[in-house]
Amino acid sequence: MKRRKFTTLLTASALGAAAMPALSACGGSGGGSGDGTSLVIWHYENEDSAMGQAWALAQEIFEEAHPEVTVTVEKQTFEQLQKNATIVLTGDDVPDLMEFNKGNSTAGQLAAQGLIEPFTEIATEKGWDQKLSASLQTTSRYDEFGLMGSGDWFGLPNYGEYVYVFYNQRMFDEAGVAVPTTLEEFEDVLQTFVDKDIIPLAGAGAEYPAGQLWYQLALANADRDFVDAYQLFDGEVDWAADPILAGAQRFADWVAKGYLAGDSAGLTAEDMGTAFISGTYPIMFSGSWWFGRLVAEMTDEWGQFLFPGSDLTIGSSGNLWVVPANAANKDLAYEFMEITMSQEVQDLLGAKGGLPVAGDTSAIEDEKTREMTENFAAVNESDGLAFYPDWPVAGFYDQVVSAMQSLINGSKSPEQAMAELGEVYATGRSDLTGE
Repeated sequence: MKRRKFTTLLTASALGAAAMPALSACGGSGGGSGDGTSLVIWHYENEDSAMGQAWALAQEIFEEAHPEVTVTVEKQTFEQLQKNATIVLTGDDVPDLMEFNKGNSTAGQLAAQGLIEPFTEIATEKGWDQKLSASLQTTSRYDEFGLMGSGDWFGLPNYGEYVYVFYNQRMFDEAGVAVPTTLEEFEDVLQTFVDKDIIPLAGAGAEYPAGQLWYQLALANADRDFVDAYQLFDGEVDWAADPILAGAQRFADWVAKGYLAGDSAGLTAEDMGTAFISGTYPIMFSGSWWFGRLVAEMTDEWGQFLFPGSDLTIGSSGNLWVVPANAANKDLAYEFMEITMSQEVQDLLGAKGGLPVAGDTSAIEDEKTREMTENFAAVNESDGLAFYPDWPVAGFYDQVVSAMQSLINGSKSPEQAMAELGEVYATGRSDLTGE
């Protein structure tokens, strides 16, 4: 099958992240010594984030084992690294290890251009292929055309992210409803709130949340074969049939029944989150990236549960450790990566709410953090991660947002909205695969 590379970069919001930290401009010393006495690492995590704290511990462990090695950690910004990586990595002044985003047009692009090093043998030797579920490994591996899901290992994630349901415990108690275990029960909960003149779902049609809700409703009628066809082009996708059309029809029905506000088409993710935090809505369907914000800001008691009635969950690995092809100290980079996968570092990630890929959930003391991590572990154990709706083709994020807005405001039928999305998808898929 003939395939072509593509180089358009996805937006940060299209990559499943609510926000990315702005640190320092891309650049710096780079260029390790090549004699095994230095290790240069670039990443863009805040020091007080779960990843920042866990990787600081990894640095301490590494330095204790290698007192002869000088470790230099340089903070980069997500945006600048995305824009400049293909240029910076062609030179010799590169880091030995770098955090980079997963996906076809990010890590896949670097892999296809030979700018990052494949390390399949290392992954097997160190057992990373045993620690990561198949769906987590999808974003680690890229073929010669930069498409994820097969080929060599080019990246290693040590944390994850997923989308689930947050709920206001006070409002649930007042309405006399319990956490649902099936989609039908979930709809009964939604209807109970509508009957009490309360719009149940916080919504945001101007950004990613609405598209994620549609995709999750489609996943309720889908299986792994559909995900592989939709995300990895391993099979055909029919935009005029279920599960895609079923998801769109249910989404439109939820709007018509008042489960989702009709004016949410113009709201942002921040609007959605702040409204839920303030107690305006009893339910928010969004990502684990909101967890820390709710812990810090929400005064009402709140809880969480996996979207009921589906074996598949929106989510993926977190960002990847990648090793530049021109790195001077690759062996040291692989050793540092192994430390980030160690029990000690993974357990710290878990304790800080970082969703470790190989941590001991029983070691997490905070109840809410443990529940979030146990739910993620359950999804991984069942190979349930289904990635994000806008991932397959370049520029799809804006098209998904537009389609959801048209469903919310009623300007297009589910059939019309999915037909238009299908045309964009087919064109993008053809550009990538030559089919």
